[in-house]
Amino acid sequence: MVVAPKIIGELWCEDKCTSLLGMLQLPCAKGRVPFLALRHLFRHPAAFLSTPRVEYKPIQKVMVANRGEIAIRVFRACTELGIRTVAVYSEQDIGQMHRQKADEAYLIGRGLPPVQAYLHIPDIIKVAKENAVDAIHPGYGFLSERADFAQACLEAGVRFIGPCPEVVRKMGDKVEARAIAISAGVPVVPGTDAPISSLSEAQEFSQVYGFPIIFKAAYGGGGRGMRVVRSYEELEENYTRAFSEALSAFGNGALFVEKFVEKPRHIEVQILGDQHGNVVHLYERDCSIQRRHQKVVEIAPAAHLDSQLRSKLTADAVRLAKQVGYENAGTVEFLLDRHGKHYFIEVNSRLQVEHTVTEEITDVDLVHAQIHIAEGKSLPELGLKQENVSLNGCAIQCRVTTEDPARGFQPDTGRIE
Repeated sequence: MVVAPKIIGELWCEDKCTSLLGMLQLPCAKGRVPFLALRHLFRHPAAFLSTPRVEYKPIQKVMVANRGEIAIRVFRACTELGIRTVAVYSEQDIGQMHRQKADEAYLIGRGLPPVQAYLHIPDIIKVAKENAVDAIHPGYGFLSERADFAQACLEAGVRFIGPCPEVVRKMGDKVEARAIAISAGVPVVPGTDAPISSLSEAQEFSQVYGFPIIFKAAYGGGGRGMRVVRSYEELEENYTRAFSEALSAFGNGALFVEKFVEKPRHIEVQILGDQHGNVVHLYERDCSIQRRHQKVVEIAPAAHLDSQLRSKLTADAVRLAKQVGYENAGTVEFLLDRHGKHYFIEVNSRLQVEHTVTEEITDVDLVHAQIHIAEGKSLPELGLKQENVSLNGCAIQCRVTTEDPARGFQPDTGRIE
Protein backbone atom coordinates (compact mmCIF):
# COMPACT_ATOMS: atom_id res chain seq x y z
CA MET A 1 0.00 0.00 0.00
CA VAL A 2 1.30 3.48 -0.87
CA VAL A 3 0.35 6.48 1.25
CA ALA A 4 1.28 10.01 0.20
CA PRO A 5 3.50 12.13 2.48
CA LYS A 6 0.70 14.67 2.86
CA ILE A 7 -1.54 12.01 4.37
CA ILE A 8 1.26 10.81 6.65
CA GLY A 9 1.64 14.40 7.80
CA GLU A 10 -2.01 14.40 8.82
CA LEU A 11 -1.63 11.31 11.00
CA TRP A 12 -2.13 13.13 14.30
CA CYS A 13 -4.34 15.97 13.04
CA GLU A 14 -7.71 15.61 14.76
CA ASP A 15 -9.84 17.11 12.04
CA LYS A 16 -8.18 15.23 9.19
CA CYS A 17 -7.46 11.78 10.59
CA THR A 18 -10.45 10.37 8.74
CA SER A 19 -8.65 10.80 5.40
CA LEU A 20 -6.00 8.29 6.47
CA LEU A 21 -8.47 5.98 8.17
CA GLY A 22 -10.61 5.93 5.05
CA MET A 23 -7.65 4.57 3.12
CA LEU A 24 -6.89 2.02 5.82
CA GLN A 25 -10.57 1.16 6.32
CA LEU A 26 -9.98 0.79 10.05
CA PRO A 27 -12.20 2.18 12.83
CA CYS A 28 -10.61 4.74 15.10
CA ALA A 29 -11.45 7.20 17.86
CA LYS A 30 -11.12 10.85 16.81
CA GLY A 31 -7.51 12.01 16.69
CA ARG A 32 -5.98 8.53 17.18
CA VAL A 33 -4.66 5.95 14.74
CA PRO A 34 -4.66 2.23 15.62
CA PHE A 35 -1.23 0.81 16.42
CA LEU A 36 -1.62 -1.97 13.85
CA ALA A 37 -2.29 0.62 11.17
CA LEU A 38 0.84 2.51 12.13
CA ARG A 39 2.94 -0.67 12.16
CA HIS A 40 1.64 -1.58 8.71
CA LEU A 41 2.55 1.87 7.39
CA PHE A 42 6.04 1.95 8.81
CA ARG A 43 6.87 -1.42 7.24
CA HIS A 44 6.71 0.41 3.91
CA PRO A 45 9.30 3.23 3.84
CA ALA A 46 8.55 3.83 0.15
CA ALA A 47 5.23 5.25 1.31
CA PHE A 48 7.02 8.42 2.38
CA LEU A 49 8.61 8.92 -1.03
CA SER A 50 5.48 8.94 -3.17
CA THR A 51 3.92 12.09 -4.60
CA PRO A 52 0.76 13.41 -2.91
CA ARG A 53 -2.35 12.60 -4.91
CA VAL A 54 -4.70 15.55 -5.21
CA GLU A 55 -8.04 14.95 -6.84
CA TYR A 56 -9.07 17.55 -9.42
CA LYS A 57 -12.62 18.75 -8.73
CA PRO A 58 -13.92 21.50 -11.02
CA ILE A 59 -15.81 24.30 -9.30
CA GLN A 60 -19.29 25.04 -10.65
CA LYS A 61 -20.53 27.76 -8.28
CA VAL A 62 -18.62 30.29 -6.14
CA MET A 63 -19.95 32.47 -3.35
CA VAL A 64 -18.04 35.61 -2.34
CA ALA A 65 -18.42 36.24 1.40
CA ASN A 66 -17.73 39.94 0.94
CA ARG A 67 -19.04 43.07 -0.74
CA GLY A 68 -17.97 45.97 -2.94
CA GLU A 69 -15.00 46.03 -5.29
CA ILE A 70 -13.41 42.73 -4.28
CA ALA A 71 -16.68 40.82 -4.68
CA ILE A 72 -17.11 42.27 -8.19
CA ARG A 73 -13.47 41.41 -9.00
CA VAL A 74 -14.00 37.75 -8.06
CA PHE A 75 -17.32 37.59 -9.92
CA ARG A 76 -15.56 38.84 -13.05
CA ALA A 77 -12.94 36.10 -12.81
CA CYS A 78 -15.63 33.45 -12.25
CA THR A 79 -17.62 34.63 -15.25
CA GLU A 80 -14.47 34.43 -17.39
CA LEU A 81 -14.01 30.83 -16.21
CA GLY A 82 -17.67 29.87 -16.81
CA ILE A 83 -18.42 29.54 -13.07
CA ARG A 84 -21.79 30.57 -11.62
CA THR A 85 -21.63 33.29 -8.91
CA VAL A 86 -23.43 33.94 -5.63
CA ALA A 87 -23.48 37.22 -3.71
CA VAL A 88 -24.47 37.82 -0.11
CA TYR A 89 -25.63 41.21 1.16
CA SER A 90 -26.75 42.91 4.35
CA GLU A 91 -30.07 44.70 4.70
CA GLN A 92 -28.28 48.04 4.25
CA ASP A 93 -26.54 46.85 1.04
CA ILE A 94 -29.66 45.77 -0.82
CA GLY A 95 -28.95 48.23 -3.66
CA GLN A 96 -25.17 47.73 -3.88
CA MET A 97 -23.54 46.89 -7.19
CA HIS A 98 -21.94 43.61 -6.08
CA ARG A 99 -25.45 42.19 -5.59
CA GLN A 100 -26.35 43.06 -9.19
CA LYS A 101 -23.16 41.56 -10.65
CA ALA A 102 -23.76 38.02 -9.33
CA ASP A 103 -25.97 35.33 -10.86
CA GLU A 104 -27.68 34.82 -7.48
CA ALA A 105 -27.86 37.00 -4.36
CA TYR A 106 -29.07 36.24 -0.82
CA LEU A 107 -29.67 38.30 2.32
CA ILE A 108 -27.56 37.53 5.40
CA GLY A 109 -27.46 38.92 8.93
CA ARG A 110 -31.07 40.06 9.13
CA GLY A 111 -31.36 42.72 11.85
CA LEU A 112 -27.59 43.11 12.23
CA PRO A 113 -25.42 46.18 11.48
CA PRO A 114 -23.74 45.92 8.03
CA VAL A 115 -20.29 44.86 9.20
CA GLN A 116 -21.67 42.28 11.62
CA ALA A 117 -23.82 40.80 8.86
CA TYR A 118 -20.74 39.93 6.78
CA LEU A 119 -19.13 38.38 9.87
CA HIS A 120 -22.11 36.11 10.59
CA ILE A 121 -20.64 32.72 9.73
CA PRO A 122 -23.80 30.60 10.34
CA ASP A 123 -25.84 32.64 7.83
CA ILE A 124 -23.10 32.50 5.19
CA ILE A 125 -22.68 28.73 5.55
CA LYS A 126 -26.47 28.23 5.52
CA VAL A 127 -26.82 30.11 2.23
CA ALA A 128 -23.93 28.13 0.72
CA LYS A 129 -25.40 24.75 1.68
CA GLU A 130 -28.93 25.61 0.59
CA ASN A 131 -27.80 26.80 -2.84
CA ALA A 132 -25.30 24.13 -3.89
CA VAL A 133 -22.24 26.39 -3.58
CA ASP A 134 -18.98 24.51 -4.32
CA ALA A 135 -16.54 27.07 -2.95
CA ILE A 136 -16.40 30.32 -1.00
CA HIS A 137 -13.97 33.14 -1.75
CA PRO A 138 -13.53 35.37 1.32
CA GLY A 139 -12.11 38.41 -0.51
CA TYR A 140 -10.10 40.65 1.83
CA GLY A 141 -11.11 42.01 5.23
CA PHE A 142 -14.12 40.58 7.07
CA LEU A 143 -13.61 36.77 7.39
CA SER A 144 -10.65 36.42 5.01
CA GLU A 145 -8.11 35.62 7.75
CA ARG A 146 -10.41 33.79 10.17
CA ALA A 147 -9.36 30.17 10.67
CA ASP A 148 -12.77 29.34 12.18
CA PHE A 149 -14.47 30.45 8.97
CA ALA A 150 -12.14 28.35 6.80
CA GLN A 151 -12.87 25.40 9.10
CA ALA A 152 -16.63 26.01 8.97
CA CYS A 153 -16.48 25.92 5.17
CA LEU A 154 -14.67 22.57 5.14
CA GLU A 155 -17.04 21.06 7.72
CA ALA A 156 -19.97 22.13 5.52
CA GLY A 157 -18.40 20.39 2.51
CA VAL A 158 -17.62 23.71 0.80
CA ARG A 159 -14.13 24.52 -0.45
CA PHE A 160 -12.44 27.60 1.03
CA ILE A 161 -10.52 29.51 -1.65
CA GLY A 162 -7.48 30.20 0.46
CA PRO A 163 -5.04 28.35 2.73
CA CYS A 164 -6.19 25.47 4.96
CA PRO A 165 -7.57 26.46 8.40
CA GLU A 166 -4.41 25.47 10.28
CA VAL A 167 -2.20 27.66 8.09
CA VAL A 168 -4.65 30.57 8.40
CA ARG A 169 -4.49 30.15 12.18
CA LYS A 170 -0.70 29.99 12.29
CA MET A 171 -0.22 33.01 10.04
CA GLY A 172 -2.87 34.98 11.93
CA ASP A 173 -0.96 34.50 15.18
CA LYS A 174 1.98 36.89 14.73
CA VAL A 175 3.94 35.21 17.50
CA GLU A 176 3.61 31.76 15.92
CA ALA A 177 4.30 33.16 12.44
CA ARG A 178 7.47 34.71 13.80
CA ALA A 179 8.56 31.38 15.32
CA ILE A 180 7.93 29.63 11.98
CA ALA A 181 10.04 32.25 10.20
CA ILE A 182 12.91 31.68 12.64
CA SER A 183 12.69 27.92 12.12
CA ALA A 184 12.81 28.51 8.34
CA GLY A 185 15.97 30.61 8.70
CA VAL A 186 14.22 33.85 7.74
CA PRO A 187 15.51 36.97 9.60
CA VAL A 188 13.09 38.66 12.01
CA VAL A 189 13.13 41.93 13.94
CA PRO A 190 14.30 41.44 17.57
CA GLY A 191 11.19 40.99 19.68
CA THR A 192 9.37 38.94 22.30
CA ASP A 193 8.82 35.25 21.54
CA ALA A 194 5.32 35.28 23.03
CA PRO A 195 2.63 37.85 23.85
CA ILE A 196 3.48 39.91 26.92
CA SER A 197 1.10 39.85 29.85
CA SER A 198 2.20 42.92 31.78
CA LEU A 199 3.81 46.34 31.54
CA SER A 200 6.86 45.08 33.45
CA GLU A 201 7.71 42.70 30.58
CA ALA A 202 7.71 45.64 28.17
CA GLN A 203 9.95 47.55 30.56
CA GLU A 204 12.42 44.65 30.67
CA PHE A 205 12.47 44.43 26.86
CA SER A 206 13.21 48.16 26.53
CA GLN A 207 16.08 47.86 28.98
CA VAL A 208 17.69 45.14 26.85
CA TYR A 209 17.10 46.60 23.36
CA GLY A 210 16.64 50.32 24.08
CA PHE A 211 14.17 52.72 22.48
CA PRO A 212 12.33 53.09 20.17
CA ILE A 213 10.18 49.96 20.50
CA ILE A 214 6.75 49.13 19.09
CA PHE A 215 3.70 47.37 20.53
CA LYS A 216 1.73 45.22 18.06
CA ALA A 217 -1.53 43.35 18.44
CA ALA A 218 -0.78 39.61 18.49
CA TYR A 219 -4.07 38.66 16.83
CA GLY A 220 -4.73 41.35 14.23
CA GLY A 221 -3.25 44.00 11.97
CA GLY A 222 -4.17 47.03 9.91
CA GLY A 223 -2.38 49.36 12.33
CA ARG A 224 -4.81 48.77 15.21
CA GLY A 225 -3.16 47.98 18.53
CA MET A 226 0.11 49.37 17.16
CA ARG A 227 2.00 51.99 19.17
CA VAL A 228 5.57 53.30 18.86
CA VAL A 229 7.31 54.16 22.15
CA ARG A 230 10.37 56.44 22.07
CA SER A 231 11.05 56.95 25.77
CA TYR A 232 10.48 55.36 29.16
CA GLU A 233 7.99 58.12 30.03
CA GLU A 234 5.71 57.09 27.13
CA LEU A 235 5.77 53.39 27.94
CA GLU A 236 2.82 52.96 30.32
CA GLU A 237 0.37 55.15 28.39
CA ASN A 238 1.14 53.49 25.03
CA TYR A 239 0.94 49.99 26.51
CA THR A 240 -2.53 50.77 27.91
CA ARG A 241 -3.73 52.29 24.63
CA ALA A 242 -2.36 49.48 22.47
CA PHE A 243 -3.96 46.85 24.73
CA SER A 244 -7.31 48.65 24.63
CA GLU A 245 -7.22 49.07 20.83
CA ALA A 246 -6.33 45.41 20.26
CA LEU A 247 -9.04 44.23 22.65
CA SER A 248 -11.65 46.39 20.95
CA ALA A 249 -10.66 45.48 17.37
CA PHE A 250 -9.86 41.77 17.71
CA GLY A 251 -11.45 40.65 20.97
CA ASN A 252 -8.00 39.90 22.39
CA GLY A 253 -5.69 42.52 23.89
CA ALA A 254 -2.54 40.39 23.68
CA LEU A 255 0.49 42.35 22.50
CA PHE A 256 4.02 41.61 21.58
CA VAL A 257 6.97 43.98 21.53
CA GLU A 258 9.58 44.55 18.83
CA LYS A 259 12.53 46.81 18.32
CA PHE A 260 11.22 49.63 16.11
CA VAL A 261 13.02 49.96 12.78
CA GLU A 262 13.36 53.67 11.98
CA LYS A 263 12.25 54.85 8.52
CA PRO A 264 12.21 51.41 6.88
CA ARG A 265 11.04 50.46 3.43
CA HIS A 266 8.05 48.15 3.57
CA ILE A 267 8.45 45.43 0.93
CA GLU A 268 5.96 42.61 0.39
CA VAL A 269 6.36 39.50 -1.76
CA GLN A 270 3.38 37.92 -3.53
CA ILE A 271 3.36 34.11 -3.32
CA LEU A 272 1.24 31.31 -4.75
CA GLY A 273 1.25 27.75 -3.42
CA ASP A 274 -0.65 24.70 -4.65
CA GLN A 275 -1.88 21.49 -3.01
CA HIS A 276 1.05 19.56 -4.51
CA GLY A 277 3.78 21.29 -2.48
CA ASN A 278 4.84 23.83 -5.14
CA VAL A 279 5.38 27.50 -4.25
CA VAL A 280 6.35 30.39 -6.53
CA HIS A 281 6.81 34.11 -5.94
CA LEU A 282 5.46 36.82 -8.22
CA TYR A 283 8.07 39.38 -7.19
CA GLU A 284 7.52 42.25 -4.80
CA ARG A 285 5.60 45.45 -4.13
CA ASP A 286 6.81 48.54 -2.26
CA CYS A 287 4.18 49.84 0.17
CA SER A 288 6.37 52.20 2.20
CA ILE A 289 4.11 55.23 1.73
CA GLN A 290 1.56 54.86 4.52
CA ARG A 291 -0.71 57.02 6.65
CA ARG A 292 -1.71 55.88 10.15
CA HIS A 293 -0.15 52.47 9.31
CA GLN A 294 -2.49 52.16 6.31
CA LYS A 295 -1.02 51.78 2.82
CA VAL A 296 -1.54 54.74 0.50
CA VAL A 297 0.69 54.01 -2.52
CA GLU A 298 1.74 50.57 -3.85
CA ILE A 299 4.45 50.20 -6.49
CA ALA A 300 5.43 46.99 -8.28
CA PRO A 301 8.21 46.12 -8.62
CA ALA A 302 10.02 48.06 -5.85
CA ALA A 303 12.13 50.86 -7.34
CA HIS A 304 15.92 50.90 -6.88
CA LEU A 305 15.96 47.50 -5.18
CA ASP A 306 19.30 45.75 -5.52
CA SER A 307 18.92 42.55 -7.57
CA GLN A 308 20.74 40.46 -4.94
CA LEU A 309 18.47 41.81 -2.20
CA ARG A 310 15.42 41.09 -4.36
CA SER A 311 16.62 37.49 -4.72
CA LYS A 312 17.04 37.19 -0.94
CA LEU A 313 13.58 38.59 -0.23
CA THR A 314 11.79 36.37 -2.73
CA ALA A 315 13.76 33.27 -1.71
CA ASP A 316 12.94 33.87 1.98
CA ALA A 317 9.24 34.32 1.15
CA VAL A 318 9.16 31.01 -0.72
CA ARG A 319 11.15 29.25 2.02
CA LEU A 320 8.72 30.44 4.69
CA ALA A 321 5.72 29.38 2.60
CA LYS A 322 7.14 25.89 2.09
CA GLN A 323 7.97 25.63 5.79
CA VAL A 324 4.29 26.03 6.69
CA GLY A 325 2.84 24.12 3.71
CA TYR A 326 1.20 27.21 2.22
CA GLU A 327 -1.58 26.83 -0.34
CA ASN A 328 -3.27 29.48 -2.52
CA ALA A 329 -2.42 33.20 -2.62
CA GLY A 330 -0.63 35.09 0.14
CA THR A 331 1.77 37.93 0.86
CA VAL A 332 4.95 37.78 2.92
CA GLU A 333 5.82 41.20 4.33
CA PHE A 334 9.30 42.50 5.20
CA LEU A 335 10.88 45.64 6.60
CA LEU A 336 14.07 46.84 4.91
CA ASP A 337 16.33 49.05 7.06
CA ARG A 338 18.67 51.80 5.90
CA HIS A 339 21.59 49.36 5.85
CA GLY A 340 19.89 47.02 3.40
CA LYS A 341 19.01 44.34 5.97
CA HIS A 342 15.55 42.80 5.70
CA TYR A 343 13.31 41.44 8.44
CA PHE A 344 10.14 39.34 8.21
CA ILE A 345 7.11 40.94 9.88
CA GLU A 346 3.98 38.99 8.88
CA VAL A 347 2.06 36.93 6.34
CA ASN A 348 -1.30 38.02 4.96
CA SER A 349 -3.02 34.70 4.21
CA ARG A 350 -5.40 36.14 1.61
CA LEU A 351 -5.61 38.20 -1.54
CA GLN A 352 -4.64 41.83 -0.91
CA VAL A 353 -6.19 45.05 -2.14
CA GLU A 354 -2.99 45.76 -4.09
CA HIS A 355 -2.88 42.41 -5.90
CA THR A 356 -3.73 44.24 -9.13
CA VAL A 357 -0.30 45.87 -9.51
CA THR A 358 1.34 42.43 -9.36
CA GLU A 359 -1.07 41.20 -12.02
CA GLU A 360 -0.08 44.12 -14.24
CA ILE A 361 3.67 43.42 -14.12
CA THR A 362 3.52 39.59 -14.29
CA ASP A 363 0.45 39.06 -16.51
CA VAL A 364 -0.81 36.48 -13.99
CA ASP A 365 -4.49 36.63 -13.01
CA LEU A 366 -4.28 35.89 -9.28
CA VAL A 367 -8.00 35.23 -8.83
CA HIS A 368 -8.01 32.73 -11.72
CA ALA A 369 -5.00 31.06 -10.09
CA GLN A 370 -6.73 30.97 -6.68
CA ILE A 371 -9.76 29.21 -8.14
CA HIS A 372 -7.73 26.69 -10.15
CA ILE A 373 -5.58 25.86 -7.11
CA ALA A 374 -8.74 25.27 -5.05
CA GLU A 375 -9.89 22.89 -7.79
CA GLY A 376 -6.72 20.85 -7.30
CA LYS A 377 -4.59 22.00 -10.23
CA SER A 378 -0.83 22.32 -9.76
CA LEU A 379 1.17 25.46 -10.50
CA PRO A 380 3.05 23.76 -13.38
CA GLU A 381 -0.33 22.83 -14.91
CA LEU A 382 -1.20 26.52 -14.81
CA GLY A 383 2.11 27.42 -16.48
CA LEU A 384 3.36 28.91 -13.22
CA LYS A 385 6.86 27.55 -12.90
CA GLN A 386 9.25 30.07 -11.33
CA GLU A 387 11.29 30.41 -14.51
CA ASN A 388 8.11 31.36 -16.40
CA VAL A 389 7.27 34.28 -14.07
CA SER A 390 8.91 37.46 -15.36
CA LEU A 391 8.66 41.21 -14.79
CA ASN A 392 7.30 43.54 -17.44
CA GLY A 393 7.07 47.25 -16.74
CA CYS A 394 5.88 49.02 -13.58
CA ALA A 395 2.47 49.54 -11.98
CA ILE A 396 1.28 51.92 -9.26
CA GLN A 397 -1.88 51.81 -7.14
CA CYS A 398 -2.96 54.91 -5.21
CA ARG A 399 -5.72 54.77 -2.60
CA VAL A 400 -8.06 57.70 -2.11
CA THR A 401 -9.34 58.24 1.42
CA THR A 402 -11.88 60.92 2.29
CA GLU A 403 -10.83 62.87 5.39
CA ASP A 404 -12.08 65.94 7.23
CA PRO A 405 -9.27 68.49 7.81
CA ALA A 406 -11.43 70.34 10.35
CA ARG A 407 -11.43 67.23 12.58
CA GLY A 408 -7.73 66.40 12.50
CA PHE A 409 -8.06 64.60 9.14
CA GLN A 410 -10.34 61.95 10.58
CA PRO A 411 -11.98 59.56 8.05
CA ASP A 412 -15.08 61.08 6.47
CA THR A 413 -17.74 60.31 3.87
CA GLY A 414 -18.54 62.32 0.78
CA ARG A 415 -18.75 62.50 -2.98
CA ILE A 416 -15.57 62.29 -5.05
CA GLU A 417 -15.82 64.44 -8.20
